[in-house]
Amino acid sequence: MSKNKETIAIVGGGSSAIMLAAHIDSTEYDVTIYERNQALGRKFLVAGKGGFNLTHSSDIADMKSKYLASTPILASLDTFTNTDFIKWLKENGIDTFVGSSKRVFPVKPTKPIQVLQAFENKIKENKITINYNHSWKGFDNNSLVFETPEGSTKITADKVVFALGGASWKKTGSQGEWLSYFEEKHIRTKPFSPSNCGVHIVWKEKFVKTNEGQPLKSIEVSCGNMAKKGDVVITRLGLEGSAVYALSPEIRSQIEKKGEAKLKVDLKPTTKTDAVLRKLKSPKKKNTWSEHVIWQLKLSKPMFDLVKRTCEKEDFVNPEFLANHVKNIPLSVIGFDDIEKAISTVGGIELTEIEENFELKKLPNHYVIGEMLDWDAPTGGYLLQACMSMGKRLSELLN
Repeated sequence: MSKNKETIAIVGGGSSAIMLAAHIDSTEYDVTIYERNQALGRKFLVAGKGGFNLTHSSDIADMKSKYLASTPILASLDTFTNTDFIKWLKENGIDTFVGSSKRVFPVKPTKPIQVLQAFENKIKENKITINYNHSWKGFDNNSLVFETPEGSTKITADKVVFALGGASWKKTGSQGEWLSYFEEKHIRTKPFSPSNCGVHIVWKEKFVKTNEGQPLKSIEVSCGNMAKKGDVVITRLGLEGSAVYALSPEIRSQIEKKGEAKLKVDLKPTTKTDAVLRKLKSPKKKNTWSEHVIWQLKLSKPMFDLVKRTCEKEDFVNPEFLANHVKNIPLSVIGFDDIEKAISTVGGIELTEIEENFELKKLPNHYVIGEMLDWDAPTGGYLLQACMSMGKRLSELLN
């Protein structure tokens, strides 16, 4: 190491860390990544299974409106936008395309490992040192304590960047056990809780027995002032899918305040209530009322069963009631799926604990980026974009 350079320790090797390491000025700093696994970006790779959603193609102002975050994170999205990220990927050999949902993916047959390799190549070019199998175990005065296969070791650095992730995808090593280490330094934290995951609803046994695993397609789900069109899947415990994931912040808020959250399901979001009523009141072409309802409204079996199992018999045969019900089916959410099933988490370091440059107010020269901060965003590329933006922004602030 050069005696003229300051040292930087990056603790964690996820999305924020690899973007930071790819851009930090290694002519000014000696930089070392300390990663608990045997490779970088394990969660990065796991997230890529089934389609690697890198970012979203919406205007950045519209994207920012989807985040529950404070100035440092939102400012980073302005300085390294989705457009900037797409351009950077292309410059590093990763072409992308915009899908029908405005999500951005690498052009096939590009695999997640190839995207990760683009980062690793930049990190290698930047002459960043990587120490694998280093699991951070807290502070010892001004030192960081790591557990390694050879035993415990301590390191010191002029600047420390924590990019430890949250508590989602625990099989990748992101376990969130580090909360207590910061609490010992009197840094306020919040317990981790799941976000972007399935919700629990108490179904009638007959309904779930015949419909478990079935989709409800092209619907709209709302909670409070939030609404999302999309698909969901009926599970034994409730619902999962993009249309409920996006409502996580409001669902969580209502559960915390009232013990449950109220969802409303619109099975025909592109059809107005009066149009639904006209269809129901049209001359019957089928033998039974149930057949008439299915035929006129083009309901799938799970949709029809949901309608019928969430109202009384006398209401079901009332066209006026049923037209409103199809557009406004009430469901009560009593909780979320286990955190192990969550795509992301909220909780971690409270945002009031960091300066606008991501530096911890109570620990000078110690910085925090990525999912370990207490912020939230929906799926669809928003999560990864913010992590990348934070890593890129901190590199600029430190350079």
